[in-house]
Amino acid sequence: MKKLKVILIGAGGRGMIYTDNMALLPEQFEVVAVAEPVESRRNYIRDKHNIPEDRCFDSWEPLLALGKIADVAVLATMDRDHFEPAMAAISLKYDLLMEKPIAPEPHECKQIAENAEKNGVKVVICTVLRYTEIFNQLKDMIDDGKIGDVMSINHEECVGNEHQSHSFVRGNWGNSKRSSVMLLQKSCHDMDILQWLIGKKCKKVQSFGARSYFRAEKAPEGAPEYCLDGCPQKDTCPYNAEKLYLAEDAVDWFRAAAAHHPNPTDEMVIDALHNTQYGKCVFKCDNDVVDHQTVNLLFEDDVTVTFTMNAFNNGGRFIHIMGTKGEIRAAMDDGTPIEVYYFETKKTETIPIIAADGISGGHGGGDMGIIKTFYSYLTGTYTGKSVPTIRESCDNHLITFAAEKARETGTVIDFDEYVNSL
Repeated sequence: MKKLKVILIGAGGRGMIYTDNMALLPEQFEVVAVAEPVESRRNYIRDKHNIPEDRCFDSWEPLLALGKIADVAVLATMDRDHFEPAMAAISLKYDLLMEKPIAPEPHECKQIAENAEKNGVKVVICTVLRYTEIFNQLKDMIDDGKIGDVMSINHEECVGNEHQSHSFVRGNWGNSKRSSVMLLQKSCHDMDILQWLIGKKCKKVQSFGARSYFRAEKAPEGAPEYCLDGCPQKDTCPYNAEKLYLAEDAVDWFRAAAAHHPNPTDEMVIDALHNTQYGKCVFKCDNDVVDHQTVNLLFEDDVTVTFTMNAFNNGGRFIHIMGTKGEIRAAMDDGTPIEVYYFETKKTETIPIIAADGISGGHGGGDMGIIKTFYSYLTGTYTGKSVPTIRESCDNHLITFAAEKARETGTVIDFDEYVNSL
């Protein structure tokens, strides 16, 4: 079995997840170098993978200046730091596993795709929904004609109110100038999965959405800048930073992100809550991304799609696929079975979601699923249908960019005309 050598550029949450999963497959992957500006994260990768100190860097430039020292580069930097290291790594002929989105601007996405094709390298974008068992089962059902021809899909991404507050208000992705627009950073893989399931070209795009709630004027009366400074509403506010980051049931990765440390102490977290935006009143941050958005899509053969991304819920993904012979309902949550209703028999079939090869974990198993698939794809043993070319990934990103333009302009976008205008 060939072992692929890997370099990691960007050791934040996603970079850690991908390389932690690689560490579980030691016969297939070996992480040999890391570039990460945060020392505690860099040291975590160093220690996890026994990387020599001279292969640990605080930026990507000196790492890639070494030339091609491995087979694969994992790129998991912030959105606006994707383009330059991606172009450099591709030019060195690294195959690339790249966190979504490809880049925050459409012309950068296209340039990365063109550079990959020019250099003959494989670039796989971490649209991890493609590698979950639930969406692979749905794809097979559609392709097998289980409900006839697909006519419409309603798809919901329920972001979750706490996740929205952590990542998309207080956190790294709350401001589009630091990262990218909400639909791109959070839901480009939903746009991707919808096109993949349907298997047809997008023709028209329309969208509505806004940042309606997480705004300064919605702050409770008397609320201070920072939650720990004594908010009069702290006992009833669901976004009280003390609850979200210091309670016994606080989410580990919330705490790690806030403290910029893989395994933070309470003291580290408290310091972050006093001195960073993670501790600010959720209504007084510098966020500008939407907190709810709906996208309407028209595909070839009059297939219609409604996609909703919304912060005001408990989280999860839900899909309703309507065909000429029946309908499918499914939820990407805790293993709720898929339901298929057949028009001919008027009966409902319940189909369990079975994790292939025991794959489970983050994103419904997609985080490990993409790592296992990536290995077989690079070594020539892959026989599935999940992996897109970088060109296909780029084209599906462009649906997201078109949707954002439609939202901003209040118009219906002809997708072909939009792509040609680029």
